[in-house]
Amino acid sequence: MLVFDVLRLSTRMFRTNRSRTILTILGISVGIGAILFLVSLGYGLQQLILNKITTSDALLSLDVVVGELDNLKMNEKSLIEIKNINGVDKVSPLFSVSAQADINDISSELAINFVDRDFFKLDGTVLKKGRFYENAESDSNKIIISSTALKLFNIADDKVFESRIKFSLLLTDPVEGANKKIRNSLDLDQEFQIVGVVEDESASYVYMPFANSDILADKNFSKIKVRVSNKEMLDSARNAITEKGFTVSALSDVIEQANQIFKILQIVLASFGIVALVVSAIGMFNTMTIALLERTQEIGIMKALGATSLDIWSMFLSESVIIGFLGGACGIGIGMAGGKVFNYGVNILAGAMGGDGIDLFFTPMWFILVIIVFSTFVGLITGFYPAKRAANINCLEALRYK
Repeated sequence: MLVFDVLRLSTRMFRTNRSRTILTILGISVGIGAILFLVSLGYGLQQLILNKITTSDALLSLDVVVGELDNLKMNEKSLIEIKNINGVDKVSPLFSVSAQADINDISSELAINFVDRDFFKLDGTVLKKGRFYENAESDSNKIIISSTALKLFNIADDKVFESRIKFSLLLTDPVEGANKKIRNSLDLDQEFQIVGVVEDESASYVYMPFANSDILADKNFSKIKVRVSNKEMLDSARNAITEKGFTVSALSDVIEQANQIFKILQIVLASFGIVALVVSAIGMFNTMTIALLERTQEIGIMKALGATSLDIWSMFLSESVIIGFLGGACGIGIGMAGGKVFNYGVNILAGAMGGDGIDLFFTPMWFILVIIVFSTFVGLITGFYPAKRAANINCLEALRYK
C-alpha cells in the first residue's frame, strides 16, 4: 500500500467519526495546553524577576569588600592593584560617608554614596523614575536618592526634580594621644538637584558623583565593583582578588541559584499539566480501541483484498500520530490564548490597584517545538497497542465478526 493511500485512509476518521475524533483531539489539546500554560508561567516569572535584578554588565561583575579583617584597607592603591589583574576590564569604587541633608527647612541624617556613572551599570541599578547622572562637569551637582530618603523629607512625587538639597559631611577624626575620636562636619558648597529615584524601602541614602569626594584626603572604599572581560575570566579574577585578602561575591552566583530554583518550579508546574495529559492519553487509547472494534470487519475485507499486516499497522498508527500532532498544535493555541487572557486579567487588576503592567508568560520557541514532538510521541505510544492488535487480526475471524 502506498504512503499516500495510508494517509488517506488514516484521515477518514474526520469524515466517519468527526465528533469523537474532534473531542479526542480536544482532550489532548487541554493536556498540552495546561503544560504550555504552566511552564510558560514559570519561564515568565523567571525572566520577570531576573530582569529586575540584573543586567548583562552585572552578570560579569564582582563585588569586592574588606570583609572581617580590621587591618586591611581598600584604597586607591588597592584599586590600582585590582585593575591590573589579568581579565579585569573595569573597576568602579563606592565611597560612603554619613551626612546631614537639608531640604526646605527639614534636616535628616543619611548616607552619601560617592560613585561614578559606571557603578550603576556594573551594579545593575534600576531607577524608579528619572535618569542617571553622567561623569561630566555639568552633572557634578546632580544626585540620585532612595525612595526611603524621599519620605523622610516629605517630598511629593511631582516635586522631586524641583527640590534642592544641601549637605554637610559628618566626619570622625582620631584625637592625637587619645584612644577616641571626635566628630566634625564639612559643608559642601553647592546645592544638589535630584535627577533620579531608586526604589529602596530599607535605607536612606543618595548617590553623588565620585568627583565630589576629592575634597577628602584619605578615602577607604566601602566596595569596589569589578567587571571582567568575559565569563571565562570570572573565576580567575575572583581568585586573584581573594588572594589579596578581600571578600568577593558575584551576582552570577545568585542568578545561578535562582535558575536552579526556577527549574524545580517549572518541573513541578509541568507535572500538573502532565496529569491532565495522562488522562487525555487514556481517552485517546479508548478511542483507538473502540475504532478497532468498529472496523474489525473492514480490516478483514482489506486483508482479503491483499492488504498486509504492516499496512493495517501503519494505518492505525498513522491515525494516532495525526491525532497526537493535531492535539499538540491545538494545545499550543489553547495554552497561549489562556496565558494572554490570564495576563490581561492580572494587568487590569494591577492597574486598578495602581500597579504597573507586567508580562507573566514567556514561551521559548524551542519549547513549542518540544511540545509538538512530545504530543506526537504521546499519540505514537498510545496508538501502538491498538495498531498491533489490528495488524494481528485473523482475516477469516475478522470477516465473521459482528
